Amino acid sequence: MIISAAHKFIFVAIPKTGTHSVRRALRAHMGPQDIEQVGLFVQRSFPVPDLARIGHGHISLAQLRPYMKPADFDVFFKFGFVRNPFDRFVSYCSFITREEGDFDRDPQKVMRDFLANPPWGHILFRPQYEFMADANGNLLTDYVGRVEQMQQSYDHACERIGIPTATLEQVNSSRRGDYRDYYDQSLIDGVARLYARDLELFGYGF
Repeated sequence: MIISAAHKFIFVAIPKTGTHSVRRALRAHMGPQDIEQVGLFVQRSFPVPDLARIGHGHISLAQLRPYMKPADFDVFFKFGFVRNPFDRFVSYCSFITREEGDFDRDPQKVMRDFLANPPWGHILFRPQYEFMADANGNLLTDYVGRVEQMQQSYDHACERIGIPTATLEQVNSSRRGDYRDYYDQSLIDGVARLYARDLELFGYGF
């Protein structure tokens, strides 16, 4: 997450949605009073002990809101990016087993294993809406960009913020084929149940 007092925005870093590319671009516009929490490539923490103890940069707006002045939280431009849950699930399975190479050997087995025993305690696995919504499931963001139109979405966010845009770099990307190639009907149904709220809220389908 990045909070910019200089430009009055909050960037919500949802896992597995190209967050490091966006972070790199936004850092060029951060002022001395702006803060960032991140735990990969760069180590930075918010000057708020309760949030710093979280230990990673994927802080939700609901977690942040109690630590901001209500007027600031309401006025700051809050945005993040979402990704097709079917694609994101494949990305997670590939990423988390990359050292052992399990996904490369038998992707569907890895996918079925995670569906059978969802690792809800792992921040990268959590549904995307949880980072943007309140306890009632209502979105707290002012703008939701999409990974499928990453550059266009980032350009729009910059326009809303009032900063120059930039070409996003590819950071921490994985090598694999089209996500649809990894699915059969049972896997489609399983992921649809797992991330039903993301699919509904953000309008995605297989």
